[in-house]
Amino acid sequence: MKQGDLVVRKSYGSDVLFRVEAVRTNHALLKGTDYRLLADAPIPDLSVVRDPESTRAVQQVRIKVNESLQRMHSDREKQTMGYDNAIRVAQQQSVPYFEIPGKVLHLDGDGNYLKKSMQLYNTMHVLAHGLHIHESQMADVLYRLLPQIKPDIVVITGHDGVLKNRAAGELYSLNSYKNSQNFVNAVRVAREYEKNRDGLVVIAGACQSHFEALLQAGSNFASSPGRILIHALDPVYIAIKASFTSIREAINLPDVIHGTISGIDGIGGIETMGRYRIGLPKPKVTT
Repeated sequence: MKQGDLVVRKSYGSDVLFRVEAVRTNHALLKGTDYRLLADAPIPDLSVVRDPESTRAVQQVRIKVNESLQRMHSDREKQTMGYDNAIRVAQQQSVPYFEIPGKVLHLDGDGNYLKKSMQLYNTMHVLAHGLHIHESQMADVLYRLLPQIKPDIVVITGHDGVLKNRAAGELYSLNSYKNSQNFVNAVRVAREYEKNRDGLVVIAGACQSHFEALLQAGSNFASSPGRILIHALDPVYIAIKASFTSIREAINLPDVIHGTISGIDGIGGIETMGRYRIGLPKPKVTT
């Protein structure tokens, strides 16, 4: 077994596909390929996967991902058909309008996940600035970037997990999590920059993150209420939904949460206004 191998854990029923990040004497450090999970496992517990697309774990994830993407495209189509009366009148009069979706700043502790996230933002025509940065540096980076980029939506994510060797009854201590404290620190910086939760939508967390602490720090949406694994694209789905929901409307909480791949045990949040705007008339391009 070597770095880069794809593996599953036999003791967990081969439920999640991992990539080996490092091999120690008797253990391997693992990163989920689809779920934002850091883990370690004894090498004898690992089984190398030669054809990941044939595994049940990957096939089930692909089905959920496709359903979520289809829902995302469907929501966007419904939005374009549901413009208010002023826009319909403008269309009838051949007055061109323009759209300003909410701008996203996405900080990710995993470079591969960031690449997938940026591809999805691009597909959905959301202006997004992405940066691969270690979770421990996110607060400092946000402090510098927020005044420069002036985003409408901030995504703070990467890897996390509940420590296996935590003390009994310590599930609600930030010390029992691999990166929740780092995420909380970054959320606090974002909320210091913009205290109004409708002025800056903050989406934070990863697999098994301390949901309550992230909300208390100022997140609008956070993982994970049920301390479960969340899919790599779940924070992106929420960000896109916020980007394309009108500033005159609240994001539909049940709709957006159930539209994620992980569902209500994976992502939760509070009532939040959208960040999407329409303008008239469309500015002329100058040459």
